[in-house]
Amino acid sequence: MRLIQVTDCHLHADPLARSRTGIPHRQFERVVVAAARLRPDAVLVTGDVSQDETAASYALAERVLARFDCPWFWLPGNHDAPDPMAECRPFHASLDLEDWRVLLLDTQVVGQEAGELGEARLAAFAERLADDDRPTLVAMHHPPLAVGSAWLDALGLVDAEAFWRTLAGHECVQAVLCGHIHQAFVGHGPVGVPVYACPSTSDQFLPGSETFAVDEASRPGFRVVDLHGGELATWVERVEL
Repeated sequence: MRLIQVTDCHLHADPLARSRTGIPHRQFERVVVAAARLRPDAVLVTGDVSQDETAASYALAERVLARFDCPWFWLPGNHDAPDPMAECRPFHASLDLEDWRVLLLDTQVVGQEAGELGEARLAAFAERLADDDRPTLVAMHHPPLAVGSAWLDALGLVDAEAFWRTLAGHECVQAVLCGHIHQAFVGHGPVGVPVYACPSTSDQFLPGSETFAVDEASRPGFRVVDLHGGELATWVERVEL
């Protein structure tokens, strides 16, 4: 079973709109073409699909993602408008990947860049953790731990400690996938579960920076997650422009 993660597309209604380092729609298309060549069984987009929060930007994303010959799913990020996003493609709380499952968490707080789960979402997460003992991935937009960039760490998951308390003791959870930080990253939470972040399909952020900085040397990319029985292998692929 192969899952591909795509994230932080930052599309506009205008497909020719520019970002700091390129044209997000064009970069997104090239990432999808490259990812499709790896024949995924499922694709997950972990938020910030849109930059301008328009229905047209989500329709644009849907047309590009339809090139995958497999099911695809998305969850919202801090830049997304959840209503037009869900109208374009409904959200899912979980994915069934045969021997594995993926639990999708919504960390968006409307009007804020940082993320939060809150009591209700955490309670629902706890219930879902308890109802199935298959190997599990957890996916969200905001990272639930510090990534080593001061400005990004101020915009992560506000209730990360509550998230890890909820997850503690559930040995079925094998990894957390997140977006938001526009860079490849591997870390470990306080209960030892690895956290994997993914390059953006658009601009890349400079790792280890105290203040906002774009990494002009890095290219857009995506993450591949291969699931073999109860084992997980994952790596990042970059796309030349």
